[in-house]
Amino acid sequence: MNFLYFNLPFLYSVPTVKQKRYGLWFRLRKLILWLLGVYIAIPFLVKLCPAIQAKLVFLNFVRVPYFIDLKRPQDQGLNHTCNYYLQPEEDVTIGVWHTVPAALWKNARGKDQLWFEEALGSSHPVILYLHGNAGTRGGDHRVELYKVLSSLGYHVVTFDYRGWGDSIGSPSERGMTYDALHVFDWIKARSGDNPVYIWGHSLGTGVATNLVRRLCERETPPDALILESPFTNIREEARSHPFSVIYRYFPGFDWFFLDPITTSGIKFANDENVKYISCSLLILHAEDDPVVPFHLGKKLYNIAATSRSFRDYKVQFVPFHTDLGYRHKYIYRSPELPRILREFLGKSEHEHHH
Repeated sequence: MNFLYFNLPFLYSVPTVKQKRYGLWFRLRKLILWLLGVYIAIPFLVKLCPAIQAKLVFLNFVRVPYFIDLKRPQDQGLNHTCNYYLQPEEDVTIGVWHTVPAALWKNARGKDQLWFEEALGSSHPVILYLHGNAGTRGGDHRVELYKVLSSLGYHVVTFDYRGWGDSIGSPSERGMTYDALHVFDWIKARSGDNPVYIWGHSLGTGVATNLVRRLCERETPPDALILESPFTNIREEARSHPFSVIYRYFPGFDWFFLDPITTSGIKFANDENVKYISCSLLILHAEDDPVVPFHLGKKLYNIAATSRSFRDYKVQFVPFHTDLGYRHKYIYRSPELPRILREFLGKSEHEHHH
């Protein structure tokens, strides 16, 4: 027994350094092959199921911040905001927030929807804000922008497209554009002679140019269009998006990744739409934008600036230097923004009244 006790360790072979290295290399090789398999499989999966790519464009399933009650804008510090629900189409309901200008803040507390609707007829301009993909109308950077615009004397009306937030329906480019048209008409029915401006951010710029093109075609243009962090069209944006970096040089990138977007009926062709828009246009873009590259906003401006449709209207491009750190969604922090809007929209209001 003693002999066995003392010699048990020698019954088991101790792995050599060489064997350890081989085992590690074997596991590493398995991991590399697995990752390579996934890398190759994803393009085929996207091609076979275009709905995946549509989901990645809209990101409407991403609710950030998640635990907020969209019926209570006051929880986000918007004590002068009313929550509405509108119905653009049968089986579609959209949640809307209406923030009144700073001058009406005190009067707005405790008031009902009717008071807010009538307030649109007061002598203050209105901004219809069209947000980008992911999140809701209660997103932090969006709320901060509403506060800034409200403090500058604007009504701000914003909403979640069908399929976003607490809005009911399935997302599509056509549906988003129709929702925006419905809200615009709802505003115009209540705003009297007050100027109505349309502000789109990121993916919302695609909705904005779709909407304004349609409004111009029916000869009811807005008083101005503001595009924050815009792209030229969804294909160029998808090609430039940071998510596409690892596949950009993959053989057949366009066929695998971009064609399914088009197949899903998603175009958001800002570069085409601006050729049919006749109203003042302001483009705001940060040079350090990591989501929609600065060069796409500049390219869109160059297209608009040379378009015959803008020959009687002001077209302005305002860049924000990289050192400011405004990136994709923090232009609202700019201390220059009030002056930029005052100078640009002041001219638009002059055009509106004359």
